[in-house]
Order: sequence, then C-alpha cells, then structure tokens
Amino acid sequence: MEIQALLFDFDGTLVDSETLHYLSWCEVLKPFQVFIDELTFCNEFSGVPTVKTGHILQQRYSLPETANVLAQKKNLQFIETAKSHKPILMPHARDVLARCATRFKLALVTGSTRAEAIPVLLHYDLLELFDSVVCKDDVQHPKPHAEPYLKALNDLNINAQQAIALEDSHTGLTSAVDAEVRTIVIPHQHSQQQDFSKATWLCANLEAAYEVITAND
Repeated sequence: MEIQALLFDFDGTLVDSETLHYLSWCEVLKPFQVFIDELTFCNEFSGVPTVKTGHILQQRYSLPETANVLAQKKNLQFIETAKSHKPILMPHARDVLARCATRFKLALVTGSTRAEAIPVLLHYDLLELFDSVVCKDDVQHPKPHAEPYLKALNDLNINAQQAIALEDSHTGLTSAVDAEVRTIVIPHQHSQQQDFSKATWLCANLEAAYEVITAND
C-alpha cells in the first residue's frame, strides 16, 4: 500500500537530547545527593518514559518523593535547561524532514511534553513541516502504549498500513508496533543494546532510513 505519512519520534531520532535529559535529572537528584555519571545514566534510561525513570530512581535510592513528583520536576527542569542548551539535531534530520515534507504527511509522535518539544521545533524552524504533533500531554497513555501513534493516524486520517514510524528506542518501537505501524529503528550509542527484534527495518541514520522509505513507496 502506498505510503501516505511518516511518523517521527523526537528525542534520539530527530534531536540528540540525551545530555539535556541527563542534566535535568541531575538537578532533580542533586538535593538528595544522588550522582550518576552520564554514560551509565543514558545507557540505562535512553527512551525510558520519564515517570518510569522516576519510579526506578525513587526505588533504587529510597527517595522521599513519588515517581510522579520526580517526573514533574524533571519535565520543568528540562524546559529551563533547554533555554540555554538547545539539543542538537541528529545527522541529516533537517534535510530528510524537508525532503519528506514534499512527498508525505508528517507527524511528530513524542514522549516529551509540548513545553519540551515545541520550543525546540520552533528554534530549528521545523514545526511548520508537521501536519500533526502528538506529545505526552495530548494522550492519556503515552509510549510504550499505542495511543500516541493511533492518535497521529487519526489526526492524519490514514490507516496504519499507509504509514511508517521512525524510532530509536524499544519503548517507541513497542508503541508503534502495537499500533500496527511498520517501523524503522535508528539505534544510537545509548539504545543500540535494546531489543529491536520487532522492527521492520534497522538503519544506521536518517539518510539511510529515507532510502528505505523511498524504496518502499
């Protein structure tokens, strides 16, 4: 079936935001005198939903605040951190998005909040390329639940067979697969050890993913 739309993940797929998420968590954990090195943290928590990360950290370090409170503090801290440290775009992101926008409908499907994602998209003049933006606060059940991808399909008025998702993590892949969307996974250094056995394709970068998309259109 002809491809009508591409559904892009955000963190780790379009923007290299792992360091910003790490720095934001560092600020949240600092009052509890919890310090984790960046490589260890990113390797464990890349693609993990914020509340789940908060739950793991709360349990591991017996923190006096709930996972939800920790996650809320981290989300707010990310907004502040991103004001002075904009995440850089992943290789080929701008060019691939521009080319894709001339051929397909585009949706952003992210586990980030609107307050986290929209300023970055505006900073890089990318927001106008998307026909739909589905953030964590737009759904009741964020990734790894299928709801974010199902909402994007509904927004674009297409079915799952007419779309391809692009992801970087097991969490995002699970969300897309459960929505019955074929998925290209582009692993990075922090997610490469995750289980991507359910991916339709594995690619080294966004340029390679674009070649797969055009070959299957």
